[in-house]
Amino acid sequence: MVETYVLVPGAWHGAWSWRPVADRLRAAGHRAVAVTLPGLADGDDGRRFRLGDTIDFLADFLESSDLTDVTLVGHSWGGYPVFGAAHRVPHRLRRVVFCSAFVPENDVPLVEDVPPGHAELFRQLARESGDDSVVLPYPVWQNAFIQDTPEPVRKLVYDLLVPQPMSYFEEGMKAPALSTLGLPVTYLVGESDVAMPPGEYAWCPRFPARLGVTPIGIPGDHESFLTRPGEFVSALSRSHVIDG
Repeated sequence: MVETYVLVPGAWHGAWSWRPVADRLRAAGHRAVAVTLPGLADGDDGRRFRLGDTIDFLADFLESSDLTDVTLVGHSWGGYPVFGAAHRVPHRLRRVVFCSAFVPENDVPLVEDVPPGHAELFRQLARESGDDSVVLPYPVWQNAFIQDTPEPVRKLVYDLLVPQPMSYFEEGMKAPALSTLGLPVTYLVGESDVAMPPGEYAWCPRFPARLGVTPIGIPGDHESFLTRPGEFVSALSRSHVIDG
């Protein structure tokens, strides 16, 4: 069965990060479209944007492209715009996939859903940036986001990241649980993903529990969708069978 995928990147990433996955999906006969959200294109001034702009952009993109039966896939912070857009245009969707992603609660911003130390680091980096943006220090990126990937690849991907508007971390959204939409939902998670550290703030079980689903493990760290695209696509395909 031919599927239509819309691939939504997380913080610091653009459509470029989904290219290896999109290529493999297209090679398998599917339609795959990756987006770059407002504020995350190279050279964007993040001070111009608010979280609602990303939701508006994604919902408008699905509508203006007249896409239907879409599998909407969000990575990491991308869970926020995906969650918001799903509530805006549920009639466009076939299912929603979260990949090591935040599943928002009503009016709770990301800075209240991460360890306090993470939140303070983001605020400090934004204060020091001069444009209210967050750029991850390389040691944090190296050790927590892409630690299972060879060093040359870590550095290459890091050099492609763009500043993240701090407003995207500080604003929540008013929306009920995704279960109210009646859409199939999948939660994929990297088996060695420590971007959210083990314990109270780990990806699992808290975010899959908010969706009422059992997570599906995939090999690799937080960037496995980019660094292990073949294995990611295999897990995505298997999850279709599980979800029916």
